[in-house]
Amino acid sequence: MRDGINSEVSGVIQVIKEADGFSVNASYIVGQDPPSSHVYWFDQSEIDAITRSLVKEKRRILVVDDDPDSTHLLKILLEKTGNYVVLEENDPDEAHQSARNFRPDAILLDIMMPKTDGGEVAAQIDTDPELRSTPIIFLTALITEPETKAGLRIEGHRSLAKPINIPELIDQIEESLRALGPGT
Repeated sequence: MRDGINSEVSGVIQVIKEADGFSVNASYIVGQDPPSSHVYWFDQSEIDAITRSLVKEKRRILVVDDDPDSTHLLKILLEKTGNYVVLEENDPDEAHQSARNFRPDAILLDIMMPKTDGGEVAAQIDTDPELRSTPIIFLTALITEPETKAGLRIEGHRSLAKPINIPELIDQIEESLRALGPGT
């Protein structure tokens, strides 16, 4: 024996075990004794899939509204679910830069604001190559609950009537993220 490994190795056995949709690859050196050493390796995509399934990463949400009370309340309610990290932006002129810095998974955007409107902010985001795929959900008093339920879109984006129904908002956020495809 050399360094605890039988010098008369008769072969290497490779075992591939599939369980619960994941492959576990194992190799071990086989000599006259039972296997003396084990080496395990995983495909990185399988490790990533396992990690995602075990540790749910929090989604990043940017809330843009000129009313600090509204943004703060949404932040508290969304973060209380344990699924979101929320950044509040109360200056619509800073919203585009905040989105570039924060890299949100979704943006909640008020339409009626004093300096600029949500449509202008959405247009900036839609033309930014790094942000254009980020879902935007307009939050507005300009539409009614029945229009929201009918799936009314404003400038191609989802919309919700104020006052906001939080379970409905969460459904809209999750639907928007699912529409982007797996891994988002």
